[in-house]
Amino acid sequence: MPSPHINAKEGDFGKVVLMPGDPLRAKWIAETFLKDAKLVTDVRGILGYTGYTESGKRMSVMASGMGMPSIGIYSHELYEHFGVEVIIRIGTCGSYQSYANLFDVLIATTVSTDSNWMSQYQLNGTFSAGADFELASNAVEEAKKMNIPYHAGNILSADVFYDPDPENWKKWAKLNVLGVEMESYALYANAAVMNKKALCLLTVTDNFLKPQDKATVEQRQKGLSTMVSLAIKVAEKYC
Repeated sequence: MPSPHINAKEGDFGKVVLMPGDPLRAKWIAETFLKDAKLVTDVRGILGYTGYTESGKRMSVMASGMGMPSIGIYSHELYEHFGVEVIIRIGTCGSYQSYANLFDVLIATTVSTDSNWMSQYQLNGTFSAGADFELASNAVEEAKKMNIPYHAGNILSADVFYDPDPENWKKWAKLNVLGVEMESYALYANAAVMNKKALCLLTVTDNFLKPQDKATVEQRQKGLSTMVSLAIKVAEKYC
């Protein structure tokens, strides 16, 4: 049964969904990493596909769009309406730490935020958003096996891309936050509320301490291939 923002049918999605932000990146992943990939949703240009890995595991890939409201909508509907149990966000990020270099993979075990996302639940405290422990542990284990440079820890999900305070990031860096993106907190919160599993893997494509270090278009594709391969290895255990 289609949901308000996903026009797939019941059974169209696998139990595991890989979730990049960009719809065209979702298309590239489906065409590059999955066999017999079928387009299952295209509402508002947000593309979703289901296919099979090289080892025959059925899984899906669908874009989230940008920002917490967008991934909040799509992850909620996937969890609630389409029987999805696991969502692995695969995105890009800016590094806050000198040791997190271009194309290293960040495994977000926890996520901090400057958003008021959790105000909807009227809590009398601060909710600490975290990945599913088993998913995160498997990602670390597989990264080691694949000799992928990785860093596991806390990241920041920000509501603002063009920060009016160019020095603001340093406050988070002092707390050993690894880097910044804009979606994972809402994904982890939805997974917690709905008793599902979630993980965020990020490829470093620029570094706040080294402004000259920026990935080119060609380099992004090569670097993202490593992260996608890691995500698939982890995801196959849950298909």
